[in-house]
Amino acid sequence: MISTHLTETPLDTAAIIASVQNERCGAIDVFIGTVRNETKGKAVLRLEYEAYEPMALKEMQSICEEAQQRWNAHAITAHHRLGTIEPGGIAVVVAVSTPHRADAFAACQLVIDTLKERVPIWKKEVFEDGETWVTPHA
Repeated sequence: MISTHLTETPLDTAAIIASVQNERCGAIDVFIGTVRNETKGKAVLRLEYEAYEPMALKEMQSICEEAQQRWNAHAITAHHRLGTIEPGGIAVVVAVSTPHRADAFAACQLVIDTLKERVPIWKKEVFEDGETWVTPHA
């Protein structure tokens, strides 16, 4: 089972974790990406996320399928916020369930790292004295 989603509403981490839970799996690994209140010594007021949604969802699906096949994951969920998020808010949640923990860790890391590299989601950091688009990085 794979679930990918883009939304402007807050992400429900408990529901995302529940979506991958399965009695055949001994491990669930979760990555939660939150908005920092500072970057390079400058106070961050908010982040603004935009995406080319059809391509972003297609690429997220492809990344999850790759991780699922490589580590025999039962389920993978990758949900990302769009729009404005203030410091402390959750921007992305990835949850993976597998029979064994090492596979869950590896699959979850592949999904979040590759998502940051390949998925057309753009992030703008807004400061008191200006704003800047952030280059994707792992």
